[in-house]
Amino acid sequence: MRNSFLIGTITNYGNSIPRLSTEFRPEDYFGAVMVRWGINRNNYRVQPGIYAIGNPDESSDVFVTANYKLTFDQVRKNLSGLNCWVLVLDTKGVNVWCAAGKGIFGTKELVNKINEVSLGRIVNHKRIILPQLGATGVAAHKVKEETGFNVHYGPVRATDIKRFVSSGYRADKGMRSVTFRFADRVKLIPNDFIYGKFYLLSLMAVVLIISGITSTGFSYSGFTEGSGRSMLNVFFGYITGVVITPMLLPYIPGKRFSMKGFYSGSLMCLILFAFHVTGKSVFEITSWFLVITSVSSFLAMNFTGSSTYTSLSGVKKEMSLALPLQIVFALTGIALQIIGKLI
Repeated sequence: MRNSFLIGTITNYGNSIPRLSTEFRPEDYFGAVMVRWGINRNNYRVQPGIYAIGNPDESSDVFVTANYKLTFDQVRKNLSGLNCWVLVLDTKGVNVWCAAGKGIFGTKELVNKINEVSLGRIVNHKRIILPQLGATGVAAHKVKEETGFNVHYGPVRATDIKRFVSSGYRADKGMRSVTFRFADRVKLIPNDFIYGKFYLLSLMAVVLIISGITSTGFSYSGFTEGSGRSMLNVFFGYITGVVITPMLLPYIPGKRFSMKGFYSGSLMCLILFAFHVTGKSVFEITSWFLVITSVSSFLAMNFTGSSTYTSLSGVKKEMSLALPLQIVFALTGIALQIIGKLI
């Protein structure tokens, strides 16, 4: 990755520290779009270490962030006009919230990085500012014991950093509130759409084969005539779980994402039934209901990893309950498809 965000260096105790631009260039926007679609996602990261914004000195603030470039870009953009230091931890290209949950935006990495860059020589104070969403991974008292630095938690969103600083490093209720608005959910859809492509292609391959089954054996004519509608139904189930459910998430009843996906999948089945897309026989209609709702439920459940509405323990509990039912629904639906073809 070309480091177009670097605009020279600043000298501190004989060491050259890279200086960051707070302006976005075309390649930054392009990279953000690509990573939203899952392209080059695992390599979208910056070099961990210490960086400067503006003309910081020994009394300037130190903001800590992850080395996932999408996160890093939002932080540097919202530090425009400030003179400060940015300490970037090695989170393996993972955002702050997820990295904290995995323990890689954690106490050990923070302590190591403070010592590695000799932060005590760069600043004459003992305050570092971490994003609030990283709190689950960092034991502030251990950081102080091992480095002498006091951990202060900033706002949830980078857009509130300047207001946080100007308020005397106090965060109001709005800065502490974790929201998951429509725009936030929509941003995550492209990556999830691409991430689940193998589920989509695998199920499409299955229904493609089934569409050629007839009571007399395998028919090429049945294969060509029924395959289009079958794959379309699978695609609608996929879209319902990956796109429609996340978009309408707060408005769909229930707390469990698997049930939300089931409800939206059921609604999609009613719409397809109204347009005679799910077939005419009881076997076909029932089978497509089971397949579409299981696909939608499974994919909606996967969205729990992208949401601030869930916890790790809650996700594990939901998966243990929902996954067996989703498998039974899908297999039963496929079996009914085959039975309907044979009779």
